[in-house]
Amino acid sequence: MGWVDKMKRKIRSWLNVREADPACFDITETLDYEGNAIKNRIWYRGDSNELQQLYEQMSAGVDRYKFWACKSSPGMEIRKIHTGLPGLVVDMIAAVTLADIGEFQIKNAEDRDIWEKTCEENKFFKRLEKAVKETLYIGDGAFKITYDSEISDHPILEFYPGDRVEIESERGRIREIVFKTIHDHGSNRYVLHEHYGYGYIKNRLYKGNDEVPLDSIPQTENLRDVFFSGYEEGTGGEPGERGQYMLAVPIQFYESGRWDERGQSVYDKKVDNFDSLDEAWSQWMDALRSGRSKEYIPENLIPRDPETGKLIRPNHFDNRFIAIGSDLSENGQNKIDLEQPAIPHDSYLATYVTALDQCLQGLISPSTLGIDVKKLDNAEAQREKERATLYTRNTIVAALEKDLPEVVKTVVRAHKELTGAGNPAEEIEVSIDFGEYANPSFESKVETVGKGRQQGVMSIEAAVEELYGDSKDEDWKKEEVARLKTEQGVAELEEPAVNQETEDFRPGSEGGADEGQNSEPDLDHGTEGVPGTAAGGQ
Repeated sequence: MGWVDKMKRKIRSWLNVREADPACFDITETLDYEGNAIKNRIWYRGDSNELQQLYEQMSAGVDRYKFWACKSSPGMEIRKIHTGLPGLVVDMIAAVTLADIGEFQIKNAEDRDIWEKTCEENKFFKRLEKAVKETLYIGDGAFKITYDSEISDHPILEFYPGDRVEIESERGRIREIVFKTIHDHGSNRYVLHEHYGYGYIKNRLYKGNDEVPLDSIPQTENLRDVFFSGYEEGTGGEPGERGQYMLAVPIQFYESGRWDERGQSVYDKKVDNFDSLDEAWSQWMDALRSGRSKEYIPENLIPRDPETGKLIRPNHFDNRFIAIGSDLSENGQNKIDLEQPAIPHDSYLATYVTALDQCLQGLISPSTLGIDVKKLDNAEAQREKERATLYTRNTIVAALEKDLPEVVKTVVRAHKELTGAGNPAEEIEVSIDFGEYANPSFESKVETVGKGRQQGVMSIEAAVEELYGDSKDEDWKKEEVARLKTEQGVAELEEPAVNQETEDFRPGSEGGADEGQNSEPDLDHGTEGVPGTAAGGQ
C-alpha cells in the first residue's frame, strides 16, 4: 500500500454517534383529579357566568389566554356566549345508549324478586341515567350499597361521581373505594370518608386535614364500622382475612392517561375546542350587533313629539338613526341615508363549522345532535361520521354490560347478608342486553336480502333471521320459513326408510362366515352351461 493510499485511509469520513446525556423534565400539573372534575362539571352546567368566574381563577399556564379568561379593553367589551354544546353532547350520548336497554335476566326466581323490589324502590333506571352522564363528563364514579331499616327493607343504591370518590388499588386490582360526603355543622365543614373494602365498611371523619371522632357532629354520631362476608380484622387495624365482596361497584368508560386507575372524561381532550367554538360564535354575533344598519336623518326630518315639539329619541332596536344638520345650500337635498356594513358571513360560517367539527371529532356525529349536515362541507361524509356515535356507544355499552350485573349481584348479596334470607356466597347468574343503534330500515333489509337470495348465497332460513332478528320469536320464524318454502314450491323430501329389523341386517355388525350369501334358497337354473354351446360345454 503506497503512502497516498495510507493518507486516504486516514482522512476517510466516519460516523460516530454519541449517546445523549440523561435528561430530567419537571412538569407541573395545573389541576389534580378533583380540580379537573370540577372544571368539567362547570362546562357541563353550561352557564356563561360560571365559566367566566372559573377561568378568572385559573391564571396558570396558557389558561390565562383562553377566551373565557381574557378581559375586554375598556370601551371594547364583547358579549361572551356559550353554545351549550358540551352538555348537549353528554346528554345525547346517554340518551342513545340507554334508549334500548333491556331487562336484567336473572336465573334464580328468588334473586329476581329481590332485585325487582330494590330496583323499583330506588328508581334505578332513572338513577342510572344520571350516573352515566356524570361518568361521561367526570371520568368515573361508583355505586354505593347501604342499608337503613328506617327508610327501606331493601338495600339503598347511591351513585357517587368521581370527584367524591377515591379508589385505592394494588397491582391493578381495586382494594378499597372511599366515598366522601360533606357535612356542615355550625360554621365548620366536615368530610366523612367511608372506606368500602372486601368485607368491611370503616368510617372516618375529618375536619380539614385532622381526623376527629364520629360523634363530633350529629350527622355521623350513630355510624359504626361494619364487618361481613367472613372478614377478620388483623393486628393494627389492617385487614386479616379478606371478605368475599364489597358493597361498592366502580363505573368507568375510558381509562385516564394522566391518573392511574382513574377514568377519563370525554371533555379532557376537548376543552380547548369548546373554548374556541364559543369564541367563534361570540365573535360572529358581535359582528352582527356592530353591523346593524344606521340611518342618517337630517334634523328637520326627524319625528317630533306633537305636544312638546322635542325630537323623539330613537329606539336602539327599531329606529336607530343619527341626526345630522339640515342642508340649507342652494342645491341642497335633505334626504335619509342608510348604511349597511358588509359582514363576511361565509368566513364566520367556515370558522364556526371547523371549530364545531373539532369539538365532535371522534366523539359523536353531527346528525346525532340534529345538526343539518347539508350546511357542512360534504353531506355524505357527515352521514358517514354517524359511525363515531356508534363507536362511542359501543364503548359505553361494553362497560355497562360488565358493571351493571355486578351491581345486581352486590344488591342481592347485601340483602341476603343483612336479612339472613339466603346464602350470600351462592353464585348469582345475571346478564343484560342492549339493543342495536342505527339499525337499517326494513326496506333496505328487504333489498339486501333479496339480492342475496337472487344470487343464491342465502338460504330461506338465513333470510328470515336477517329480516326479523329478535323482533319475532323462534316459533313464528319457523312458521314463516315453512310458508315461504310452500309458496316457492320448495319440497322437503323425507329420508328413505330402511327396515332395520331384518334378522341378517344389523347396521354396524360384522359379516359372518357366510358373508355375501343370500338367505333365500337358490333358484334351479337347470343344467349349467354356456348358452349357445353343446351340452355340457363350459
